[in-house]
Amino acid sequence: MATTREIKRRINSVKNINQVTRALEAVSASSVRKAQNAVLASRTYAQYAYDVLVNVAAMSKGKPLHPLLEVREQVGTVGVLLITGDRGLAGAYNANIVRRATRFVERYEKPVHWVTVGRKGRDLIRRWIAQQKADETAPDYLKQQQIVAEFSYMPADPDLSDVAQIVQVIFDEFLNVPVGEFFVAYTHFINTVTQQPRVLPLLPLRPFEAKSRTISDLVEADPEVKHTNRDYIYEPNAVAILDEVIPRFTELQILQALRESLSSEHSARMVAMRNASEAAEELGEALQLEFNKARQLGITSEILDIIGGVEALKQT
Repeated sequence: MATTREIKRRINSVKNINQVTRALEAVSASSVRKAQNAVLASRTYAQYAYDVLVNVAAMSKGKPLHPLLEVREQVGTVGVLLITGDRGLAGAYNANIVRRATRFVERYEKPVHWVTVGRKGRDLIRRWIAQQKADETAPDYLKQQQIVAEFSYMPADPDLSDVAQIVQVIFDEFLNVPVGEFFVAYTHFINTVTQQPRVLPLLPLRPFEAKSRTISDLVEADPEVKHTNRDYIYEPNAVAILDEVIPRFTELQILQALRESLSSEHSARMVAMRNASEAAEELGEALQLEFNKARQLGITSEILDIIGGVEALKQT
């Protein structure tokens, strides 16, 4: 059995950890309320913006009305925007979305250009790519992966100006580099307890058609479009309007994915810290009981030693 000094040291360590987890839980609880309000405030607008994009894409028969609507006949390389957190202590939040994204890449069987948002996702993907390149049995398309851009430390309440550089990299990859399709991997916020990793098609702007059932299981279905085949009137002309509207609406989709991920991260961290605090309290109670037993055993041993000494003196 451990000594009382060792047990007391462990109790103090558990109490210190409990204070840290309680503080992090309080910070996350405050942040998740703000992030949740931001998500719910922009979700409906993002849905209607996607409605407009899909209808515009459906109208562009033959020659597309905008380069971001162009569907490539042959896709040689795929781009993936991966959104994770910069910090840990959020349970399996970062690992779940990275696992979902890597499974998608393995099944899609195309070389990938990664754009990462968040330090944790960047580090995990970098390590995974190194493992694939070191594995002699890995297919060539997994060995040809690369991270083309990385972003970290996004603000707690991002807006369109905060995602401008991310959007510019994605547009450059899609328009100037042979990247035929672009996807976004993020965590969709459902409620405080439930968050769902998702992979959604981003570019070109049209409903995604999975080439196999294994891919359709990993790529989420496009949001339901409430109106189809609308006739739009463009003033002064379609080119001038679409050059401004389509990039803006694409930025909005990325911003919404980032807000969903931030809200999910704060929720996951709050739940993880709450569970850690409860576990620390249970461990502290168990250690306190063990300390009491060890202390009682020490007192009993001392009393027995005194009684034994008294008896020895009587005999002499």
